[in-house]
Amino acid sequence: MELPEVVSRSEWLAARKKFLAEEKEFTRRRDELNANRRRLPMVLVEQDYVFTGPDGPVRLLDLFEGRLQLVVYHFMFAPEWDEGCPNCTWLSDDIGRLDGLHEMQTTYAAVSRAPYEKIAAYKEKRGWTFPWYSSAGTSFNYDFHVTLDESVLPLEYNYRTKAEWEATPNAGLVQGEQPFDLHGMSCFLRTGEAVHHTYSTYGRGTDSLGFCGTVIDLTALGRQEPWELPPGRIPEADHHDDGCH
Repeated sequence: MELPEVVSRSEWLAARKKFLAEEKEFTRRRDELNANRRRLPMVLVEQDYVFTGPDGPVRLLDLFEGRLQLVVYHFMFAPEWDEGCPNCTWLSDDIGRLDGLHEMQTTYAAVSRAPYEKIAAYKEKRGWTFPWYSSAGTSFNYDFHVTLDESVLPLEYNYRTKAEWEATPNAGLVQGEQPFDLHGMSCFLRTGEAVHHTYSTYGRGTDSLGFCGTVIDLTALGRQEPWELPPGRIPEADHHDDGCH
């Protein structure tokens, strides 16, 4: 591996202070982005989606559990699979107690196309406690562009059309046998009984959501992916290919 240069403590401190200025600028820019995200308009969700949970059918409104906001993780788990996506699993393993979100009037839940029986079995196997519902039999995944099937809707992912994706180096992301599932996260706001869609993010938009991903970005070896810079930081025996990123 190509490891960082070894220098004196004073040289390291000078480099660290210089980089600190970049980090502070990133923090200011992130605050600005978050403020602009909160300024986005919202759309009334007119479709009355009915999901399946541990107690049977539930509406999208029910997923709020009486709170003002709902954050849905679009967990990749196709009906024919026996287990969920490894990368979605990696992110979900980081989820602990949700009390902090609840105190801020926000509910977190995952939604997948797999039948609820498969979801419940996988959830128990992983030891997870967060709510997870099946969208089987609904258009929810298609409407929010995390299940791609051109026989249902024109292909769109991360706000790009099929033609736009095919013009990029990542064209393979939207190619393959349909339907196929991808991941993302959507946010909703409730006003009385009305549900509004405020935000969705896909692909690497979920990068900073997991504890492990955030922590590993602070290390010298990083995520150990072929696309990362500087190159040569991948331990040969431990290399993994994270397809979601």
